[in-house]
Amino acid sequence: MDWFVAPDYWLARLVFQRGLAAVYLVAFAGAALQFRALIGERGMTPVPRYLERVPWRAAPTLFRLHYSDRFFAGCAWAGAALSAALLAGVDRFVPLWATLPLWLAPWALYLSIVNVGQTWYGFGWESLLLETGFLAVFLGNDEVAPPVLVLFLLRWLLFRLEFGAGLIKLRGDACWRKLTCLYFHHETQPMPGPLSWFFHHLPRPLHRVEVAANHVTQLAVPFLLFTPQPVATVAASVMIVTQVWLVLSGNFAWLNWLAIVIAASALDLSPLRSPPALPASPLWYEILVFALTALVAVLSVRPARNLLSRHQSMNRSYDVLHLVNTYGAFGSVGRIRDEIVIEGTADAGPRPDAEWRAYEFHGKPGDPRRLPRQFAPYHLRLDWLMWFAALSPAYARPWFGPLVERLLDNDRDTLRLLRHNPFPDTPPAYVRARVFRYRYTTWRELRETGAWWERTYVREFLPPTRLR
Repeated sequence: MDWFVAPDYWLARLVFQRGLAAVYLVAFAGAALQFRALIGERGMTPVPRYLERVPWRAAPTLFRLHYSDRFFAGCAWAGAALSAALLAGVDRFVPLWATLPLWLAPWALYLSIVNVGQTWYGFGWESLLLETGFLAVFLGNDEVAPPVLVLFLLRWLLFRLEFGAGLIKLRGDACWRKLTCLYFHHETQPMPGPLSWFFHHLPRPLHRVEVAANHVTQLAVPFLLFTPQPVATVAASVMIVTQVWLVLSGNFAWLNWLAIVIAASALDLSPLRSPPALPASPLWYEILVFALTALVAVLSVRPARNLLSRHQSMNRSYDVLHLVNTYGAFGSVGRIRDEIVIEGTADAGPRPDAEWRAYEFHGKPGDPRRLPRQFAPYHLRLDWLMWFAALSPAYARPWFGPLVERLLDNDRDTLRLLRHNPFPDTPPAYVRARVFRYRYTTWRELRETGAWWERTYVREFLPPTRLR
């Protein structure tokens, strides 16, 4: 069937597949390097304890069969190795039928990790990676041209990602409608990047233009994805430029990078390189693609209803396999930035004159003189949860106490998640946590003090605590 395939998207498929493999690689490497302190056997929220209280149907995962830290690490590094092989193009050198399990394996491995990741993996980009990865299973390789239906499903995913984010803003915080949200966003976002301070100090009229352009990109441009070329390519290109702008202005793990990869699948790159002559698709492959399309159509009903609902949800999965999800971000924007600063002391008692030394994190603000670093697409999970904890202690209830216990014990795996341990030789006697209010310094303050942040004490978060 000539209409079944789109040879002009051969290069776009190649870019998409290599980009997706790169995101998979980052995700698996991050899981392997961070899991022991977070969800390992001795972690803050251990996987075995979680599996005891959650039924199989609510969290299907390979770790139902067996769990140990060694097995988890093996799965994560196996996923990283497989992703690296796909990034190198191994799928181009195997038969068409073999590409399906080759792309299905990283999806299944990462699903197993997400479904035991608990609050550490409760981010929208986890579901986005899984939904994208499942569609990639059916894109084929150089033995066939890209299937039109799978390309359409990728555009449907991109549409929901952008349009959902646009709607949640209009329905949420009034500052989006007033075009003023960027007066605050760069300062209060979860994890600022090295350029966020400079973005924050752009002229306010330019901030208003940014918000208006964002509304156009997320609420109008997505509909153009379903129009003929070259309009669809222009629409996808606008989205890519917007995502690059977001990459420069903050650290949102691989959310923006994956959005760029998905948008690349809608680009007509045939003028750059003519597609090779490809044989007709085998019948079994066409049947699988039709089955996938029918499955996604059925599972899309609830996410589509959510888009139309006045009570729209953000970043929600409607099935345990994360096949079709709903997305959205920043329905509300904070006006102030509170940060939890964790400190320890080696003194025998928490006296008023005790010497308290701060633990420093890789990504979240701490030392006011330290310029935030760029970590995305790598995801610093503890740093992100610390931001949520500052918004409300309820976010921290399951894991903050165990975190403090591990700091009091100088736990090696936990300390690896931090940038600086002020007690490298012996553990502290006491640990406390305090909330400070951070704001960006002005240009004059930066020149005079060398500090990027100015902070003031707000309240106690955790009183001085020691191990019993």
